[in-house]
Amino acid sequence: MNAYRTGLRRGLVSTKIQLTSLGDVLGTVIPLLLFVVVLLFLNRVDVDGAVVSLGSMSIPGLLAMSVMFSAVMGIAGVLSIDRTNGTLLRSKSVPGGTTGYLVGEITAIAIVTVISTLVLLVTGLILFDGLVFSTPGRWVLFTIVMLLGLVAMLAIGAVIGALVNSPKNMGLVMLPVMGLISISGIFYPLVALPVWLQTIAQAFPLYWFGLGLRASLLPDSMASVEVAESWRLEWVFIALVIWAVVAMVLAPKLLSRMARRESGSTLAARRRDIQQDWGV
Repeated sequence: MNAYRTGLRRGLVSTKIQLTSLGDVLGTVIPLLLFVVVLLFLNRVDVDGAVVSLGSMSIPGLLAMSVMFSAVMGIAGVLSIDRTNGTLLRSKSVPGGTTGYLVGEITAIAIVTVISTLVLLVTGLILFDGLVFSTPGRWVLFTIVMLLGLVAMLAIGAVIGALVNSPKNMGLVMLPVMGLISISGIFYPLVALPVWLQTIAQAFPLYWFGLGLRASLLPDSMASVEVAESWRLEWVFIALVIWAVVAMVLAPKLLSRMARRESGSTLAARRRDIQQDWGV
């Protein structure tokens, strides 16, 4: 428990640094502003038969993609960098240090992700017409889907971070993530894709995460363009819970194995490889 308390304090301190550091703030705000500008142009585009503009239809997908990048790529990126700069190795020298380190990083990324999501949500509700978020039922649905999705994405990010042993391999993670975004129907109806791609997309949590957010923010009539012409909320919960549980079971085991394998020799070898590949 002391390690977890220490980790939570570390996470709060890290969050404060990120929210008060100009570089970190700009790194978060500028992409959000670019997305909002694009959505403002899309807000002028009407889709035949749709009761909301293309910009409003894209808000849930933007929220889902933002959480995925912040949670999955955030955790994986931090772990790969800290394995290279020696932070993870140094945490082993303190009793419960590795646990505290991991809890702290996950806490910080979770808090920043929630803040970014709320900023995007409020911005979308102010700037875009047609979003339906005025009833307690919608608030509860959004909150449950967001929490399940965030937990699943953080756990998946921890699993990936435990497997990626160097920042130079992060490109191998980015490519499949971008491919998954392109086929998950978070910015267009999934039914526009071939059936076999629809099947692949529905095997991953991003599709269900985006579907749950669309169900909480868009008018019920928009369900007619979804697979089975329904929000399928029961499957949204089932899929996100399964992914969250599986990833949460795997993550501690893989992270524990990762920490045990850290040593001075592996750190030196990793740094030497980076120097050879990047010339730094």
